[in-house]
Amino acid sequence: MLKLIIRDFHLSPLPKLNRRTLEIPLDTGKIVTLVGVRRSGKTSYLFNLIEDILSQGVPMAEILYVNFEDERLDLKTEELDLLLQAYQELYPDTNIERCWFFFDEIQNIAGWDKFVRRIYDKGTRRIFITGSNARFLSSEIATSLRGRTVSYEVFPLSFREYLSFKRVTIDLHSTKSISMINHHLADYLRHGGFPEVIGYDDGLRNRVLQEYFNVMIYRDLLERYEIKNIPALKFFLKRLISSATKQVSVNNIYNELKSSGFKIGKNQLYDNLEACQNIYLALVLRKQTKSLVERELGEKKIYAIDNGLLNALDYKFSDDTGKGMEQAVFLELKRREKEVCFFKGNTECDFIIKQGFDVTEAIQVAVTISDEKTRKRELRGLLECCNAFELKEGLIITADSTEKLEVGGVKVTVLPLYRWLLM
Repeated sequence: MLKLIIRDFHLSPLPKLNRRTLEIPLDTGKIVTLVGVRRSGKTSYLFNLIEDILSQGVPMAEILYVNFEDERLDLKTEELDLLLQAYQELYPDTNIERCWFFFDEIQNIAGWDKFVRRIYDKGTRRIFITGSNARFLSSEIATSLRGRTVSYEVFPLSFREYLSFKRVTIDLHSTKSISMINHHLADYLRHGGFPEVIGYDDGLRNRVLQEYFNVMIYRDLLERYEIKNIPALKFFLKRLISSATKQVSVNNIYNELKSSGFKIGKNQLYDNLEACQNIYLALVLRKQTKSLVERELGEKKIYAIDNGLLNALDYKFSDDTGKGMEQAVFLELKRREKEVCFFKGNTECDFIIKQGFDVTEAIQVAVTISDEKTRKRELRGLLECCNAFELKEGLIITADSTEKLEVGGVKVTVLPLYRWLLM
């Protein structure tokens, strides 16, 4: 069976896939791990990498790709070595050290890390692995592979990738092109960027995204963390989702559960929140503070992994353009691998960007600042943040405004969301 799976891959053409923008090097000398939410496109990245390798003249026979979600594979830990035996029996003249290994969803096999480590230690430096659920946490990978790995996070599509999937040509000097871009941006803010659902109608899209959510609950949260109190978990998740882009208080949710008759400990809710982060269902944004204790235990804001998933689970979301924009900015900052916090003093600034201990950027997000009251509020929060960290410049991202101004010694740039997302 293993020989059949290996040969079937070698004899079948690679699927024609859109390219993604995340650059994954081929020559790190490390085990490259791709982590991220389910269905975000990690397998497609592997096929893109295989395509790049073939274009360099590497023969297909030197590439071993195995998808461990294949129902024909029911391997035990001690049987993983049969993969290498099957490959070498098929290609006895190929030096295993020259082989490129691509192991998709390898977390489905217990003890996978020892197998991968053994291949690496034998001298093979061309190993790429993916995993989706809570059994494939970045922290655990680093521990299991002990300095042998480098990890890359794969998110649902960026707006630039979304336009590419839609075959939209980007021309920021054309009024017609900008109108088309903004038309698709409105869809992107509602429908999100999971690759599979691009082009689906609303009914099918929501059904598929709700199924993603159910799989995360039942296969990732319940299996991994052995959560027994399912009704309380569902209530907790509903509150998290409805709190997207807002500050969330585990203590308040605990009191709501208690008053509704649920029996659950507060520590369990904190564990649930950490589990949601581990499976990329919800991401936490912490407040910028010098106190480590306050940073970890203090105020937090919650963001969903995808606007489309949020829309499929919260019918009110599609009516809130500001929430959709803030979600999109946060997720893009994460794709750009920025260290992000939020600022709260007398006022609030949505995002600050850090490099080490230094704050380098301050960003506000607002649908519009044409209303004088809103303009003053957004500028006040931005200026307080800039003054607190001695920043001379700040950024406000809006739906459609372009402007440059100077307030209180701070140069403020106002950009439309589409332009910032495509920078």
